[in-house]
Amino acid sequence: MAILNSSNSRRSKPFTWLLVFVLIAAIGYSFTYEKGEKKDTTDVSISQIQTAYQNPDSGLIKIEILNNDVIAEFSDGRLEKAYKEPYVSSVDLGFVGRENVVVTVTSEESKQFWMDVLFTVLPFVLLFVLAIFLLKNIAGANKSAMSFGQSGARPMDKNGKKTTFADVAGSKEAKHELEEIADFLRTPKKYTQMGAKIPKGVLLVGAPGTGKTLMARAVAGEANVPFFSISGSEFVEMFVGVGASRVRDLFKKAKKNSPCIVFIDELDAVGRQRGAGLGGGHDEREQTLNQILTEMDGFEKEESVIVLAATNRPDVLDPALMRPGRFDRHVTMDKPDLHDRLEILKVHARKKPIDKSADLNIVAGQTAGFVGAELENLLNESAILAARANRKVILQEDLSEALEKVLMGPEKRGRAMNEEERRTVAYHEAGHAVVGHFMPLVDPVHKISIISRGMALGVTWFMPKEDRRLISENKFRGELASLLGGRVAEEIFFKDVTTGASNDLERATKIAREMVTRYGMSALGNLTFGDHKGSVFLGKDFMHERNYSEDTAKKIDAEVDKIVKQAHVVAKNIVLKYKKYIDKIAQELLKKETLNRDEFEKMLPKVSLNQKK
Repeated sequence: MAILNSSNSRRSKPFTWLLVFVLIAAIGYSFTYEKGEKKDTTDVSISQIQTAYQNPDSGLIKIEILNNDVIAEFSDGRLEKAYKEPYVSSVDLGFVGRENVVVTVTSEESKQFWMDVLFTVLPFVLLFVLAIFLLKNIAGANKSAMSFGQSGARPMDKNGKKTTFADVAGSKEAKHELEEIADFLRTPKKYTQMGAKIPKGVLLVGAPGTGKTLMARAVAGEANVPFFSISGSEFVEMFVGVGASRVRDLFKKAKKNSPCIVFIDELDAVGRQRGAGLGGGHDEREQTLNQILTEMDGFEKEESVIVLAATNRPDVLDPALMRPGRFDRHVTMDKPDLHDRLEILKVHARKKPIDKSADLNIVAGQTAGFVGAELENLLNESAILAARANRKVILQEDLSEALEKVLMGPEKRGRAMNEEERRTVAYHEAGHAVVGHFMPLVDPVHKISIISRGMALGVTWFMPKEDRRLISENKFRGELASLLGGRVAEEIFFKDVTTGASNDLERATKIAREMVTRYGMSALGNLTFGDHKGSVFLGKDFMHERNYSEDTAKKIDAEVDKIVKQAHVVAKNIVLKYKKYIDKIAQELLKKETLNRDEFEKMLPKVSLNQKK
């Protein structure tokens, strides 16, 4: 298999086409070249042309001698051609003495000689050039093949703009942990004189989009050292031993550029627990992991090479990676809180024309659970919406619309629903909103809409007032009742049910089952049932044994059913009690299609607000 270097291939393409063009032109010219022969001529004897020359009334105006061909041109446009003997001149033929006849003699012997030489030598020249071109490409392929086992680590551009901690908003605890890494790389003697050892490896753990890669670049920028970046998936190829070879090459480069930082993104691609699969311990991924472990143990004391790695699945990593001496320090990149979200929004808003009336504090309060990448995407969507409306600045309404689009999908006003479906959706969403409003600890209703978004025909949006770290059992039960409020409204108002509650039932069942099996919020007591780590190893799935009996499984199913039925009863009682308000809200939704929080709460009895905690 030949592996061609892509850059060499791109450079050689114009030269290849030039060779092809020259070859085609030469062949075409060889077919079209004629030795001075003119078309539409009549073959005659040389004596006939001599007679015409002697006769003044013949109409002869020109005689052209090309080598051994004599071409006579007449005033009426006729052309006659005759053949003369070699070495016979125009004087010998008697073409002399007439003033009104032009006689020209052209010899193409020299021109024909060079054409013969050209068409004799040109094929060999082209073959020679083509051979050199092929040999060059073969050499490039061999070079690429020899470099197949080299690391594709990309060093950070020293002349480019460096990322520092000032470019990373939030994550104060993570910054504090990593500041000593940067300080050690800047002034290692300060630590070594005290007998301190800097960690060889730092593992950045966090959900996708929390800024692990950005934080790693910031450490390198603060330390002002070379930064080699590579993804875990780039180590493993289809050929055995390539991954381990690339690991060796990567650490060889790092040691030459010491002090430096090596960043391995998506470490779980090669660092998963060994011996968990069905293929034995000799697969390529495990050999790559073994080489990483060996290289991290092989650092000499004077080598200031620190390995930063990022993953969002620390639970699947091999224990050998996590022990002291390898990845000594684990830095958790949490989802940002309210203050951090505001700082992240300000960073991403630097290059966007935000209107002075727009308040990022409101956006930060409405985006609980968002990570940095999602906040960046939110501002980008708002900029797109503003540009689509031909505005020069981003307004608050653009930010709100972008948030709704990110959370629930774009509005689909073109999706046609008949009147009966619109009524069903309106009462369904009104049921969700009213039940949630009167249930303690359920987040306030932010918006109700019967405009289709994404896969949903309607949406009821509950927005938390503040970030939550803990969720109580009563909040779970309140959310279950709210989820079932739409189905209950259909039952009471239409004496029938639809498929519109499928997602609600799925979410309700999941919450109820987790309350029983994971959180100990049922009559089964303070126990957990099953494995909640979400292991993805095929071998572990086969070897996994359920840690409860069939008897317990029946009890779990019974408890889940009991919790959901209790929530259904609670939701039904609220819908029956406030039936007229649900009807009123549904009718308003049919008119306006969307209700905000203020419009919704004005349509309910004020005493209901005291029931919210």
